[in-house]
Amino acid sequence: MSLGLIPNPFMTSESRRESMAEQSAVELQHEVIPRLQEIQEKFGYIPQEAVEWLSSQLKVSSQEIYGVATFYNHFRFNPPGKHEIRVCLGTACHVGGGEKILDTLSERLGIQPGETTADERYSLERVACVGACALAPAVLLDDEVHGRMTQRSLKRLLDKVDRADKKAAKGSDE
Repeated sequence: MSLGLIPNPFMTSESRRESMAEQSAVELQHEVIPRLQEIQEKFGYIPQEAVEWLSSQLKVSSQEIYGVATFYNHFRFNPPGKHEIRVCLGTACHVGGGEKILDTLSERLGIQPGETTADERYSLERVACVGACALAPAVLLDDEVHGRMTQRSLKRLLDKVDRADKKAAKGSDE
């Protein structure tokens, strides 16, 4: 016998409504999240048109879908840049200067976290943890961990990427 089927005599009708609303919100998340993941995998981000399509498929408002998607920081609504930079802001990285690294990147690239540069070369994200606490502060550049970052090492890293991009562009012109 399932205790979940027995009505709680201490629950008011308001409590029951809240409980049902919470249950439907959880069900919505279970249905929306895998579809958002598929969309992001296909496009690299979640276009507004895809949210509208998903809204019509699931018969829920696009605001509800955005509500679910914006709760999780791994969903993005802008096309990613050629180079994705993720700055770790977990405890060790935060204490080690992760915010300063993020501010430096934001200033150098002219974008805020969650944005992509106008030339679509870089996108910048803040993440809770990259699992490299011993290397704090850490930055992921195109899924490669770069640890013990300083403003100087960050400048060298971006300069190296710029040189590699220029060399690749030169090679493709020939």
